[in-house]
Amino acid sequence: MTVLAEAPAGIDDRLARRNALVLAVAQALAGGNTAVVFGTAGLVGTMLAPDPALATVPVSTFVVGQWMGTLPVGAIAKRYGRLVTFELGTLIGLFAGLICAAGVILASFPLFCAGTLCGGLYAAAHLTYRFAAADTASDAFKPKAVSWVLAGGVMAGVFGPQLIIATKDMLPQYVFAASYLAQAGVAVVAAVVLLLVRFPDQRSDAVRAVAPPRPLAVIFRQPRLITAVICALASYATMNLMMTAAPVAMIACNHSVTDAALGLQWHVMAMYAPSFVTGSLIVRFGTGRVIGAGLALTAVSAVVGWAGTSLAHFWGALILLGIGWNFAFVGATALVTACHTASERNKVQAVNDFLIFGTMALGSFASGQMLARDGWPLVAEVVLGAVLVAVALLGWVALAGRLRNIPEA
Repeated sequence: MTVLAEAPAGIDDRLARRNALVLAVAQALAGGNTAVVFGTAGLVGTMLAPDPALATVPVSTFVVGQWMGTLPVGAIAKRYGRLVTFELGTLIGLFAGLICAAGVILASFPLFCAGTLCGGLYAAAHLTYRFAAADTASDAFKPKAVSWVLAGGVMAGVFGPQLIIATKDMLPQYVFAASYLAQAGVAVVAAVVLLLVRFPDQRSDAVRAVAPPRPLAVIFRQPRLITAVICALASYATMNLMMTAAPVAMIACNHSVTDAALGLQWHVMAMYAPSFVTGSLIVRFGTGRVIGAGLALTAVSAVVGWAGTSLAHFWGALILLGIGWNFAFVGATALVTACHTASERNKVQAVNDFLIFGTMALGSFASGQMLARDGWPLVAEVVLGAVLVAVALLGWVALAGRLRNIPEA
Protein backbone atom coordinates (compact mmCIF):
# COMPACT_ATOMS: atom_id res chain seq x y z
CA MET A 1 0.00 0.00 0.00
CA THR A 2 1.34 3.40 -0.94
CA VAL A 3 1.86 5.87 1.89
CA LEU A 4 -0.48 8.84 1.64
CA ALA A 5 1.21 12.00 0.43
CA GLU A 6 1.47 15.01 2.68
CA ALA A 7 2.00 18.67 2.19
CA PRO A 8 5.64 19.68 2.63
CA ALA A 9 4.81 22.01 5.52
CA GLY A 10 7.01 21.39 8.53
CA ILE A 11 9.91 19.87 6.56
CA ASP A 12 13.08 21.73 7.52
CA ASP A 13 16.36 19.84 7.19
CA ARG A 14 18.26 22.71 8.81
CA LEU A 15 16.16 22.34 11.97
CA ALA A 16 16.42 18.57 11.70
CA ARG A 17 20.23 18.79 11.64
CA ARG A 18 20.25 21.05 14.70
CA ASN A 19 17.91 18.80 16.65
CA ALA A 20 19.80 15.67 15.62
CA LEU A 21 23.05 17.07 17.00
CA VAL A 22 21.47 18.09 20.31
CA LEU A 23 19.65 14.77 20.60
CA ALA A 24 22.93 12.97 19.88
CA VAL A 25 24.44 14.58 23.00
CA ALA A 26 21.35 13.70 25.03
CA GLN A 27 21.54 10.15 23.66
CA ALA A 28 25.16 9.89 24.79
CA LEU A 29 24.15 10.77 28.35
CA ALA A 30 21.04 8.60 28.41
CA GLY A 31 22.91 5.74 26.76
CA GLY A 32 25.52 5.99 29.50
CA ASN A 33 22.75 5.38 32.02
CA THR A 34 21.64 2.30 30.11
CA ALA A 35 25.22 1.04 29.90
CA VAL A 36 25.50 1.25 33.69
CA VAL A 37 22.40 -0.93 34.08
CA PHE A 38 23.46 -3.53 31.53
CA GLY A 39 27.03 -3.56 32.79
CA THR A 40 26.18 -4.04 36.48
CA ALA A 41 22.60 -5.23 36.98
CA GLY A 42 23.38 -8.86 36.19
CA LEU A 43 26.33 -8.81 38.59
CA VAL A 44 24.31 -7.09 41.33
CA GLY A 45 21.58 -9.62 40.66
CA THR A 46 24.08 -12.41 41.28
CA MET A 47 24.89 -10.87 44.67
CA LEU A 48 21.31 -10.12 45.74
CA ALA A 49 19.09 -12.70 44.07
CA PRO A 50 17.83 -15.59 46.24
CA ASP A 51 18.46 -17.99 43.33
CA PRO A 52 21.28 -17.83 40.71
CA ALA A 53 18.71 -18.40 37.97
CA LEU A 54 17.23 -14.99 38.89
CA ALA A 55 20.50 -13.09 38.39
CA THR A 56 19.37 -11.47 35.14
CA VAL A 57 15.91 -10.49 36.45
CA PRO A 58 17.03 -6.86 37.14
CA VAL A 59 17.98 -6.50 33.48
CA SER A 60 14.69 -8.12 32.53
CA THR A 61 12.73 -5.65 34.65
CA PHE A 62 14.62 -2.87 32.87
CA VAL A 63 13.37 -4.23 29.55
CA VAL A 64 9.86 -4.63 30.99
CA GLY A 65 10.04 -0.94 31.90
CA GLN A 66 10.94 -0.13 28.30
CA TRP A 67 7.98 -2.18 27.14
CA MET A 68 5.56 -0.63 29.64
CA GLY A 69 6.70 2.87 28.75
CA THR A 70 6.32 2.74 24.97
CA LEU A 71 2.58 3.35 24.65
CA PRO A 72 2.45 6.05 27.39
CA VAL A 73 5.42 7.80 25.75
CA GLY A 74 3.54 7.92 22.45
CA ALA A 75 0.34 9.16 24.12
CA ILE A 76 2.10 11.87 26.14
CA ALA A 77 4.08 13.03 23.10
CA LYS A 78 0.90 13.30 21.05
CA ARG A 79 -0.91 15.32 23.72
CA TYR A 80 1.86 17.46 25.20
CA GLY A 81 4.73 17.27 22.71
CA ARG A 82 8.06 15.49 22.61
CA LEU A 83 9.95 17.84 24.96
CA VAL A 84 7.56 17.22 27.88
CA THR A 85 7.91 13.49 27.29
CA PHE A 86 11.70 13.64 27.26
CA GLU A 87 11.94 15.75 30.41
CA LEU A 88 9.58 13.41 32.28
CA GLY A 89 11.84 10.58 31.14
CA THR A 90 14.94 12.19 32.64
CA LEU A 91 13.06 12.74 35.92
CA ILE A 92 12.28 9.04 36.05
CA GLY A 93 15.92 8.35 35.17
CA LEU A 94 16.94 10.35 38.24
CA PHE A 95 14.65 8.25 40.43
CA ALA A 96 15.97 5.07 38.81
CA GLY A 97 19.54 5.76 39.90
CA LEU A 98 18.52 6.68 43.43
CA ILE A 99 16.31 3.61 43.87
CA CYS A 100 18.95 1.24 42.48
CA ALA A 101 21.55 2.70 44.85
CA ALA A 102 19.14 2.24 47.75
CA GLY A 103 18.55 -1.37 46.69
CA VAL A 104 22.28 -2.09 46.76
CA ILE A 105 22.83 -0.36 50.10
CA LEU A 106 19.86 -2.11 51.73
CA ALA A 107 20.67 -5.43 49.99
CA SER A 108 17.09 -5.51 48.72
CA PHE A 109 16.64 -7.47 45.49
CA PRO A 110 13.01 -6.31 44.96
CA LEU A 111 13.96 -2.65 45.53
CA PHE A 112 16.86 -2.95 43.11
CA CYS A 113 14.54 -4.47 40.49
CA ALA A 114 12.12 -1.57 41.03
CA GLY A 115 14.97 0.81 40.26
CA THR A 116 15.89 -0.96 37.03
CA LEU A 117 12.19 -0.94 36.08
CA CYS A 118 12.28 2.87 36.37
CA GLY A 119 15.45 2.84 34.30
CA GLY A 120 13.53 1.03 31.59
CA LEU A 121 10.78 3.66 31.66
CA TYR A 122 13.47 6.28 31.11
CA ALA A 123 14.86 4.26 28.21
CA ALA A 124 11.40 4.11 26.61
CA ALA A 125 11.52 7.89 26.40
CA HIS A 126 15.10 8.35 25.23
CA LEU A 127 14.86 5.64 22.60
CA THR A 128 12.34 7.85 20.77
CA TYR A 129 15.03 10.50 20.28
CA ARG A 130 15.75 8.73 16.99
CA PHE A 131 12.22 9.32 15.76
CA ALA A 132 12.15 12.91 17.03
CA ALA A 133 15.21 13.74 14.93
CA ALA A 134 13.28 12.75 11.81
CA ASP A 135 10.19 14.86 12.57
CA THR A 136 11.17 17.76 10.32
CA ALA A 137 13.56 15.89 8.04
CA SER A 138 13.03 15.28 4.35
CA ASP A 139 12.78 11.68 3.17
CA ALA A 140 16.39 11.79 1.97
CA PHE A 141 17.70 13.13 5.30
CA LYS A 142 15.62 10.92 7.64
CA PRO A 143 18.08 7.96 7.66
CA LYS A 144 20.94 10.36 8.38
CA ALA A 145 19.02 12.10 11.17
CA VAL A 146 18.29 8.77 12.82
CA SER A 147 21.88 7.61 12.51
CA TRP A 148 23.27 10.91 13.82
CA VAL A 149 21.27 10.53 17.02
CA LEU A 150 22.36 6.95 17.49
CA ALA A 151 25.95 8.07 16.88
CA GLY A 152 25.71 9.74 20.26
CA GLY A 153 25.92 6.24 21.65
CA VAL A 154 29.63 6.21 20.76
CA MET A 155 30.24 8.47 23.72
CA ALA A 156 27.89 6.31 25.78
CA GLY A 157 30.01 3.32 24.85
CA VAL A 158 33.03 4.97 26.44
CA PHE A 159 31.30 6.91 29.17
CA GLY A 160 29.06 4.20 30.68
CA PRO A 161 31.64 1.46 31.28
CA GLN A 162 34.26 3.97 32.43
CA LEU A 163 31.72 5.36 34.87
CA ILE A 164 31.30 1.84 36.26
CA ILE A 165 35.05 1.30 36.59
CA ALA A 166 35.60 4.71 38.21
CA THR A 167 32.77 4.49 40.75
CA LYS A 168 32.14 0.81 41.52
CA ASP A 169 34.35 0.83 44.65
CA MET A 170 33.78 4.42 45.83
CA LEU A 171 31.56 2.99 48.56
CA PRO A 172 33.59 -0.17 49.31
CA GLN A 173 30.96 -1.83 51.47
CA TYR A 174 28.30 -1.27 48.77
CA VAL A 175 29.74 -2.30 45.40
CA PHE A 176 28.16 -0.39 42.48
CA ALA A 177 26.01 1.84 44.72
CA ALA A 178 28.07 4.89 43.74
CA SER A 179 27.68 3.94 40.06
CA TYR A 180 23.94 4.31 40.37
CA LEU A 181 24.20 7.59 42.24
CA ALA A 182 26.40 8.87 39.40
CA GLN A 183 23.80 7.61 36.93
CA ALA A 184 21.17 9.76 38.65
CA GLY A 185 23.39 12.81 38.22
CA VAL A 186 23.86 12.09 34.53
CA ALA A 187 20.09 12.08 34.04
CA VAL A 188 19.95 15.62 35.45
CA VAL A 189 22.59 16.78 32.96
CA ALA A 190 20.59 15.18 30.12
CA ALA A 191 17.50 17.14 31.19
CA VAL A 192 19.42 20.41 30.79
CA VAL A 193 20.75 19.45 27.35
CA LEU A 194 17.26 18.62 26.08
CA LEU A 195 16.15 22.20 26.68
CA LEU A 196 18.17 23.12 23.58
CA VAL A 197 15.95 21.08 21.23
CA ARG A 198 13.36 22.93 19.14
CA PHE A 199 10.33 20.86 18.13
CA PRO A 200 7.54 21.91 15.76
CA ASP A 201 3.99 22.14 17.08
CA GLN A 202 2.78 18.57 16.62
CA ARG A 203 -0.81 19.60 17.22
CA SER A 204 -0.83 21.05 13.70
CA ASP A 205 0.19 17.74 12.07
CA ALA A 206 -3.39 16.69 11.45
CA VAL A 207 -4.10 20.06 9.82
CA ARG A 208 -1.07 19.81 7.52
CA ALA A 209 -1.86 16.24 6.48
CA VAL A 210 -3.63 15.82 3.17
CA ALA A 211 -5.64 12.84 4.49
CA PRO A 212 -6.80 11.94 8.02
CA PRO A 213 -4.90 9.31 10.02
CA ARG A 214 -5.59 5.73 8.96
CA PRO A 215 -6.55 2.96 11.40
CA LEU A 216 -3.61 0.97 12.79
CA ALA A 217 -5.01 -2.20 11.20
CA VAL A 218 -4.67 -0.58 7.78
CA ILE A 219 -1.22 0.87 8.42
CA PHE A 220 0.19 -2.42 9.71
CA ARG A 221 -1.00 -4.33 6.65
CA GLN A 222 1.88 -2.83 4.67
CA PRO A 223 4.40 -5.63 3.95
CA ARG A 224 7.35 -3.30 4.28
CA LEU A 225 6.16 -2.06 7.70
CA ILE A 226 5.68 -5.63 8.89
CA THR A 227 9.20 -6.40 7.66
CA ALA A 228 10.63 -3.31 9.36
CA VAL A 229 9.04 -4.22 12.70
CA ILE A 230 10.14 -7.87 12.59
CA CYS A 231 13.70 -7.03 11.56
CA ALA A 232 13.95 -4.37 14.30
CA LEU A 233 12.47 -6.84 16.75
CA ALA A 234 14.91 -9.60 15.78
CA SER A 235 17.95 -7.30 15.88
CA TYR A 236 17.09 -5.66 19.20
CA ALA A 237 15.79 -8.76 21.00
CA THR A 238 18.78 -10.90 20.04
CA MET A 239 21.21 -8.11 20.88
CA ASN A 240 19.59 -7.69 24.28
CA LEU A 241 19.62 -11.44 24.92
CA MET A 242 23.36 -11.75 24.29
CA MET A 243 24.29 -8.47 25.99
CA THR A 244 22.28 -9.41 29.09
CA ALA A 245 23.83 -12.85 29.36
CA ALA A 246 27.42 -11.96 28.40
CA PRO A 247 28.62 -10.22 31.62
CA VAL A 248 27.24 -13.02 33.81
CA ALA A 249 28.68 -15.68 31.49
CA MET A 250 32.09 -13.96 31.46
CA ILE A 251 32.27 -13.93 35.25
CA ALA A 252 31.20 -17.59 35.32
CA CYS A 253 34.06 -18.34 32.90
CA ASN A 254 36.58 -16.75 35.33
CA HIS A 255 36.94 -13.43 33.54
CA SER A 256 37.14 -10.31 35.74
CA VAL A 257 34.54 -7.60 36.32
CA THR A 258 36.84 -5.19 34.49
CA ASP A 259 37.01 -7.57 31.52
CA ALA A 260 33.22 -7.76 31.48
CA ALA A 261 32.90 -3.95 31.68
CA LEU A 262 35.42 -3.44 28.89
CA GLY A 263 33.66 -6.05 26.77
CA LEU A 264 30.46 -4.09 27.24
CA GLN A 265 32.30 -0.89 26.33
CA TRP A 266 33.50 -2.33 23.03
CA HIS A 267 30.02 -3.68 22.36
CA VAL A 268 28.27 -0.35 22.95
CA MET A 269 30.85 1.48 20.84
CA ALA A 270 30.30 -1.06 18.06
CA MET A 271 26.56 -0.47 18.38
CA TYR A 272 26.82 3.24 17.75
CA ALA A 273 30.10 4.04 15.93
CA PRO A 274 28.75 2.85 12.53
CA SER A 275 25.99 5.46 12.86
CA PHE A 276 28.36 8.05 11.38
CA VAL A 277 27.98 6.25 8.03
CA THR A 278 24.87 4.08 8.32
CA GLY A 279 22.51 6.80 7.11
CA SER A 280 24.66 7.43 4.03
CA LEU A 281 24.85 3.69 3.34
CA ILE A 282 21.05 3.47 3.46
CA VAL A 283 20.68 6.33 1.00
CA ARG A 284 23.22 4.75 -1.35
CA PHE A 285 22.42 1.04 -1.12
CA GLY A 286 18.85 0.97 0.20
CA THR A 287 17.28 -0.14 3.44
CA GLY A 288 16.94 -3.80 2.47
CA ARG A 289 20.65 -4.33 1.83
CA VAL A 290 21.73 -2.51 4.99
CA ILE A 291 19.25 -4.41 7.16
CA GLY A 292 20.36 -7.68 5.55
CA ALA A 293 24.02 -6.90 6.24
CA GLY A 294 23.17 -6.19 9.88
CA LEU A 295 21.31 -9.45 10.33
CA ALA A 296 24.18 -11.34 8.67
CA LEU A 297 26.70 -9.82 11.10
CA THR A 298 24.46 -10.75 14.03
CA ALA A 299 24.41 -14.34 12.78
CA VAL A 300 28.23 -14.36 12.59
CA SER A 301 28.31 -12.96 16.13
CA ALA A 302 26.23 -15.89 17.36
CA VAL A 303 28.60 -18.36 15.68
CA VAL A 304 31.65 -16.70 17.29
CA GLY A 305 29.97 -16.76 20.70
CA TRP A 306 29.04 -20.42 20.29
CA ALA A 307 32.59 -21.36 19.29
CA GLY A 308 34.25 -20.68 22.66
CA THR A 309 34.40 -18.87 26.00
CA SER A 310 37.79 -17.15 25.83
CA LEU A 311 37.99 -13.39 26.22
CA ALA A 312 38.54 -13.09 22.47
CA HIS A 313 35.36 -15.07 21.77
CA PHE A 314 33.25 -12.94 24.12
CA TRP A 315 34.64 -9.62 22.95
CA GLY A 316 34.57 -10.62 19.28
CA ALA A 317 30.96 -11.76 19.54
CA LEU A 318 29.93 -8.57 21.34
CA ILE A 319 31.64 -6.30 18.79
CA LEU A 320 30.06 -8.09 15.81
CA LEU A 321 26.73 -8.07 17.62
CA GLY A 322 26.94 -4.30 18.07
CA ILE A 323 27.71 -3.57 14.42
CA GLY A 324 25.00 -5.94 13.25
CA TRP A 325 22.46 -4.31 15.54
CA ASN A 326 23.32 -0.86 14.22
CA PHE A 327 22.83 -1.70 10.55
CA ALA A 328 19.64 -3.68 11.13
CA PHE A 329 18.05 -1.34 13.66
CA VAL A 330 18.87 1.97 11.96
CA GLY A 331 17.67 0.53 8.65
CA ALA A 332 14.45 -0.76 10.20
CA THR A 333 13.84 2.56 11.96
CA ALA A 334 14.29 4.49 8.71
CA LEU A 335 11.87 2.12 7.00
CA VAL A 336 9.26 2.66 9.72
CA THR A 337 9.42 6.44 9.23
CA ALA A 338 8.62 5.93 5.54
CA CYS A 339 5.47 3.93 6.31
CA HIS A 340 3.34 6.52 8.13
CA THR A 341 2.20 10.11 7.77
CA ALA A 342 3.07 12.88 10.26
CA SER A 343 -0.32 12.64 11.95
CA GLU A 344 0.12 8.88 12.38
CA ARG A 345 3.70 8.86 13.62
CA ASN A 346 3.20 8.84 17.41
CA LYS A 347 0.87 5.85 17.43
CA VAL A 348 2.82 3.87 14.81
CA GLN A 349 6.17 4.50 16.50
CA ALA A 350 4.71 3.61 19.91
CA VAL A 351 3.26 0.34 18.66
CA ASN A 352 6.55 -0.45 16.89
CA ASP A 353 8.52 -0.03 20.12
CA PHE A 354 5.84 -1.80 22.16
CA LEU A 355 6.25 -4.92 20.03
CA ILE A 356 10.04 -4.73 20.08
CA PHE A 357 10.44 -4.30 23.83
CA GLY A 358 7.72 -6.80 24.68
CA THR A 359 9.71 -9.46 22.85
CA MET A 360 12.92 -8.21 24.47
CA ALA A 361 11.36 -8.65 27.90
CA LEU A 362 10.60 -12.29 27.21
CA GLY A 363 14.15 -12.85 25.97
CA SER A 364 15.67 -11.16 29.01
CA PHE A 365 13.76 -13.35 31.44
CA ALA A 366 14.74 -16.42 29.43
CA SER A 367 18.45 -15.52 29.38
CA GLY A 368 18.96 -16.25 33.08
CA GLN A 369 17.31 -19.63 32.76
CA MET A 370 19.40 -20.45 29.69
CA LEU A 371 22.65 -19.60 31.46
CA ALA A 372 21.77 -21.43 34.67
CA ARG A 373 20.58 -24.62 32.99
CA ASP A 374 22.23 -24.89 29.58
CA GLY A 375 25.07 -22.36 29.50
CA TRP A 376 26.27 -19.68 27.09
CA PRO A 377 26.20 -21.82 23.88
CA LEU A 378 22.40 -22.08 24.02
CA VAL A 379 22.12 -18.28 24.05
CA ALA A 380 24.15 -18.12 20.83
CA GLU A 381 22.03 -20.86 19.23
CA VAL A 382 18.76 -19.05 20.01
CA VAL A 383 20.15 -15.80 18.56
CA LEU A 384 21.19 -17.55 15.36
CA GLY A 385 17.76 -19.14 14.91
CA ALA A 386 15.87 -15.87 15.42
CA VAL A 387 18.08 -13.97 12.98
CA LEU A 388 17.65 -16.61 10.27
CA VAL A 389 13.86 -16.23 10.50
CA ALA A 390 14.16 -12.45 10.03
CA VAL A 391 16.53 -12.91 7.08
CA ALA A 392 14.04 -15.25 5.41
CA LEU A 393 11.22 -12.71 5.76
CA LEU A 394 13.38 -9.84 4.52
CA GLY A 395 14.42 -11.85 1.48
CA TRP A 396 10.86 -12.85 0.65
CA VAL A 397 9.54 -9.28 0.83
CA ALA A 398 12.50 -7.92 -1.17
CA LEU A 399 12.01 -10.52 -3.90
CA ALA A 400 8.32 -9.66 -4.05
CA GLY A 401 9.32 -6.07 -4.84
CA ARG A 402 7.52 -4.63 -1.82
CA LEU A 403 10.54 -3.19 0.00
CA ARG A 404 10.69 0.33 -1.35
CA ASN A 405 13.93 2.11 -0.52
CA ILE A 406 14.30 5.53 1.08
CA PRO A 407 14.60 8.12 -1.73
CA GLU A 408 18.11 9.21 -2.54
CA ALA A 409 19.30 12.74 -1.81
